[in-house]
Amino acid sequence: MDRAPGLSVRLKLTLSYAGFLMLAGGLLLAAVWLFLLRYVPQRALIVTPVPGPFPVRSNLLRVFAPRAAVVVALLLVFGLLGGWLLAGRILAPLGRITAATRTAATGSLSHRIGLTGRGDEFAELADAFDTMLARLEAHDAEQRRFAANASHELRTPLATTQALLEVAGHDPGHNPAELVHRLQVVNTRAIALTEALLLLSRAGQRSFASEPVDLSLIAEEATETLLPLAEKQGVSIEVSATHAVATGSEALLLQLATNLVHNAIIHNQPGGGTVWVTTRAVGADTVFLVVENTGEHLAPQTVSSFVEPFQRGSERLHRDHAGVGLGLAIVNSITGAHGGILTLTPRAGGGLRVSVQLPSPDRSSPDHGLRRGMSVS
Repeated sequence: MDRAPGLSVRLKLTLSYAGFLMLAGGLLLAAVWLFLLRYVPQRALIVTPVPGPFPVRSNLLRVFAPRAAVVVALLLVFGLLGGWLLAGRILAPLGRITAATRTAATGSLSHRIGLTGRGDEFAELADAFDTMLARLEAHDAEQRRFAANASHELRTPLATTQALLEVAGHDPGHNPAELVHRLQVVNTRAIALTEALLLLSRAGQRSFASEPVDLSLIAEEATETLLPLAEKQGVSIEVSATHAVATGSEALLLQLATNLVHNAIIHNQPGGGTVWVTTRAVGADTVFLVVENTGEHLAPQTVSSFVEPFQRGSERLHRDHAGVGLGLAIVNSITGAHGGILTLTPRAGGGLRVSVQLPSPDRSSPDHGLRRGMSVS
């Protein structure tokens, strides 16, 4: 932004200090002048007769004025020098903050101000700026890692398509129907990945309208949609959905529930596994959506990495329903966009427990209790 040149803050403070000092000095001299006129005996002031109707006052002014002018001049010099040094000392932390800002503007986010000393307004500003830089650095690293992973994931279907076409071109007897089928599979995966990336971006930007959403209805809709997949995998789903109203986007919350139930189905014990889906309200301002499943035993450090993009848990993934590695990353982004808390906990008997805590608006109607239970085998 182009600005017209102006006085520096240090110079403004210097002039302010000097002006205030001169004002205080002028008031002090005025008080001394009034004191001399009123309380000093006239004979102590008359040195030589002065013509005129007020000889005492004229003589006093002649003696007092030169000395007052010298005092005012000294005050001006002292105010300018002292104000300049004092303003420079006070504004020194601001200079460090400005230098750090310019360094960050060049793309270097690792620099920190590290202001020491007692707490004051400048210290609070420096600490807040350091905290912002730390968050920006972490966000930048996350974005770089995400971009690298996304580029790799998007390159995979393109490379596969190119390989299939090259093989078909060098093999005249290749079955065209088989090539079309494989290309359709690869293209479907690329479309799914692209849509997941767009959804993740939309959730992160929080560009959605908020409205009351009943999580019990969301959970039941997501479960009914995925019943065919659960039946194919031999996994039973048990739903205990009580009235739990959150505030947010119905489409995004439905995507959240669908991702959780889908993950719980495909990362399960084939033929005999179980998924539990629960919604409930706690108090007047908190609701929960909890999805649990059976499966292998998981280490806490392994579970903590599941919300990272493209972390599929390859050792427990069924390849016939492989996702794009963004399921829980999208869940985490949607939860954060709604001001909620996502908690992943290994189950003692194996499997995973995922809890989504969301804020709830003031409910004018009482809890409707258990809406319905559903068990599918």
